[in-house]
Amino acid sequence: MKTVNVSLVGVGGQGIILTADILAKTAALAGLDVKKSEIHGMAQRGGSVTSQVRFGSSVASPIIQEGTADILVSFDKVEALRNSGILAKGGTALVNDLYLVPVTVSSGQQKNPEDLDGRVKKSFKKLVLIDAMKIATEGAGNARTMNMVLEAPRSQQEGVRPRPRRNGGLTCRCGTARRKRCRATNTRRCSLRD
Repeated sequence: MKTVNVSLVGVGGQGIILTADILAKTAALAGLDVKKSEIHGMAQRGGSVTSQVRFGSSVASPIIQEGTADILVSFDKVEALRNSGILAKGGTALVNDLYLVPVTVSSGQQKNPEDLDGRVKKSFKKLVLIDAMKIATEGAGNARTMNMVLEAPRSQQEGVRPRPRRNGGLTCRCGTARRKRCRATNTRRCSLRD
């Protein structure tokens, strides 16, 4: 399988890193080589968060170069524009139809972006605009599930699903055959694998 590059972007507190972790674990369970990196400097202050996940038959580096991401998953329209350069020609942008007012705008240092919707639509040839907040609150009844709403179409697009397990069970590095028993024994030191 060719290496697939997925860049997830947003602001602190939206679940970008958790979503990237789930994507990476899912790809690993599908038997793929996975590399992941993240940048979350001022995330606690409403700053940008970027997480990159690369998976395929053989992946050498966790870093996605400019213009090479197959998929850009953006939790916010401003972050989609800010990170549009990472998307490859022919790549797909999954963008949450949400505008979070940046700290620089709310503090008066910058103006609100003009024609944000038009600029987003113009920036991406393959754009999937998702009202993830509405789906999360109305469908799941919880706004905190917004990140999973954004992840679902991406995982369906790539077709990454965990492999069926031999004998219907899981085995872990400590040799325990059953998942519940393994987790109860030592959740921190015991990672699941085939």
